[in-house]
Amino acid sequence: MSTSTDRKVTTDLIETLEDGSRGFAEAAERLAGTDRPDLATRFAEFGRQRAAFSQELESMAAAYGDDIDENGSVAAAVHRGWMSIKDAVTGSSASGVLDVARSGEEHAVSEYRKALDSDISIDLRSTVERQFAAVNIVADEVKTLQASLS
Repeated sequence: MSTSTDRKVTTDLIETLEDGSRGFAEAAERLAGTDRPDLATRFAEFGRQRAAFSQELESMAAAYGDDIDENGSVAAAVHRGWMSIKDAVTGSSASGVLDVARSGEEHAVSEYRKALDSDISIDLRSTVERQFAAVNIVADEVKTLQASLS
């Protein structure tokens, strides 16, 4: 395990979490105006969860002396761009927003798996495993919600 591996993993996850937090907040705003405003409440909760996870990782990194730069990952920037295109095509329909959210969640799950495949410290691994379990629950819920609208 090397400190640089922990730093890279932490940076990548914080970027993913910050992008997810913003994405869920934006999705909540869009869903508030649909026939499923109940989903807006859930998505706002998911966004707050991601922000809390990001803060937790930032605090861990700071304790180790790392200063994490969180400008958003390239893949997530592409995802945000795709969400804008998708919105222009489908408007703010609940099903369109859920399609994009599912894609974002697949990305988050992939990033957590990649982190867990890395040689990281025990403390970071414990936090990542706990967060990954919660991210998986949200990903499954988004898939279930999407399927219910199909």
